[in-house]
Amino acid sequence: MTTAAGGPPRYGWLFAGLWLFYLGGNVQALLDQPNLYWRVAGLAAVAGFAAGYLYLVARARHLRRGHRPARPVLRTWLGIAALLALFGLQVPGAGDQALTCLVFIAALAMVSLPLAQAAPLALVLFGTAEALPPLVDGWADGGYGLAVLLGSLASYGFRAASERQARLVIAQKELSDRAVADERARIAADLHDILGHSLTVVTVKAELAQRLLDVDLDRARTELHDLESLARDALADVRATAMGVRGISLPGEIAAAREALTAADVEADLPGAADDVPSRNRELFAWTIREAVTNVVRHSGARHVRVSLTPGSVEIVDDGAGPATPTTGQGLAGLRRRAEAAGGLFTAGTRTDQPGFRVRVEVPT
Repeated sequence: MTTAAGGPPRYGWLFAGLWLFYLGGNVQALLDQPNLYWRVAGLAAVAGFAAGYLYLVARARHLRRGHRPARPVLRTWLGIAALLALFGLQVPGAGDQALTCLVFIAALAMVSLPLAQAAPLALVLFGTAEALPPLVDGWADGGYGLAVLLGSLASYGFRAASERQARLVIAQKELSDRAVADERARIAADLHDILGHSLTVVTVKAELAQRLLDVDLDRARTELHDLESLARDALADVRATAMGVRGISLPGEIAAAREALTAADVEADLPGAADDVPSRNRELFAWTIREAVTNVVRHSGARHVRVSLTPGSVEIVDDGAGPATPTTGQGLAGLRRRAEAAGGLFTAGTRTDQPGFRVRVEVPT
């Protein structure tokens, strides 16, 4: 069981408490101690050691996330010093059995302290556990030094795994946040492209229908019927965008561009087919034509538009004024992102050969 923040197990101290079983040797040695004072003091020290160890392990879960402020580290050192004192209090009554406490202290240090502090302490405890049995009469070498070493390595492994898990949870959250942001950007760009184009054409056709009401009633009815179809298509596109399944067709956009430009009374020079364009480029070129034609109808005041299409590029040029800020619009910025995502080059700006505006997308062939 992990915490919500991705930390180590919330009840890890219970697992750590299972290892206190190995203090049973200390307790048995103290119960066999004939000196009442050292027996009682030692048993009290074992109880205090177990309680202190569990407390420090429970606190250690707050320090296993790569950030160890100075004050909690200092408190950990004070706790380790208290455990060492309790270990010393057991020595007169429990003898070499008290060395078991060093294993717990080394393991605690490896999960609680910065590694640069924990490793030297573990080495000191290892040396102590190895040096004391030969030096003290009546003490046997019970492999306490090896136990300290193995306990330190195992605790370090747990610590490394815990920190990797915490980093993984953070990375997953960052990826999730980025995915949400990307999806929001996609929906915003798609809604701009859909509604910007559709509403522009609807506005032009509505103005045309209004002018035709007193001139040609049948044609006005036709324009109003087209308005209804455009509105239904736009609504369907918005729903498809929300579902993330909307597609776009290059031939369809060429046909839609012809219809929009005709309704706006703009002379159009459009390609008759898109068969030479590879399928991988068609969606990008379709978006380019849609956005550029929408801007022509909405902003430019152009009288003539030419759309040039090759397998590796699409270019839309007009003789109008172009948008006031060609590099900062939402639609053109979205086109730039789409082109860059496809490894292409996007350019937009005023024409150099004559008045007008140019939008061009090139992709590697």
